[in-house]
Amino acid sequence: MADQTFGIIGGTGMLGSAILRAVVQAQMVAEERIWVALRSGQLDGFSDHPGLSITTDTTALIAASDVVLLCVPPAAMGTLSLDLRDKLVISVMAGITINRISELTGATRVIRAMSSPAAAERLAYSPWVATEATSDADRAFATALFEACGSTDRITQEAHLDVFTAMTGPVPGFVAYFAEVMADYAEAKGLPPEVADKAVRQLFLGAGQMMATGGARPTDHVQEMIDYAGTTAAGLEVLRGSDIGAELAKGLDAAVARCRTIG
Repeated sequence: MADQTFGIIGGTGMLGSAILRAVVQAQMVAEERIWVALRSGQLDGFSDHPGLSITTDTTALIAASDVVLLCVPPAAMGTLSLDLRDKLVISVMAGITINRISELTGATRVIRAMSSPAAAERLAYSPWVATEATSDADRAFATALFEACGSTDRITQEAHLDVFTAMTGPVPGFVAYFAEVMADYAEAKGLPPEVADKAVRQLFLGAGQMMATGGARPTDHVQEMIDYAGTTAAGLEVLRGSDIGAELAKGLDAAVARCRTIG
């Protein structure tokens, strides 16, 4: 990886800057071999990394780069003129298919992924698919890149990326909504808002850490609480008997459907 130059188009967005932060912190690519193209020419938050090359000229970035990461807003992709025929192109743009990327850029070595701004904390999950034209070295670069962002897997069906867009891409999306509901409940019962907020933040942090480690799946944790037959079980039995699961599935379906129309 050290001898490859890495360019990011869209490095000031929440996702682009998070991936840049992950790459810099992991020292996956030397700072002197990282280019970032952005309209303003100003990259905030990286003043302690003077080796980065910042430019407003995407043509200069492309000429200098072996690998180009595309993380511009999906609606903006069609307005750009990018000749990436000889580059490894990695896209984290929701809804923009590999075929569309190739059509717009001329690239054949394309890797399409889904990630999230949690990459800045090395907490993102970033699945990806690759075209047959990619080499072993290309796929190794993608693996290293997304391992710097958290955890990753290569998947085989591009359509599944839209599902991951709904589940893992937002910040933090559906999980934050559940946290909001629980915090509102606590406040309605008379807890001070700052206490309710702190408690719910810690609750979701602890739950996430527990589910992220060990072999137990989320369903195993739920069943363990129900088998224990304590206070949590009483609440879980009510939720399991409600339509909350079906309503959540509808929300995820809506997110997936939207992803498939924005490209």
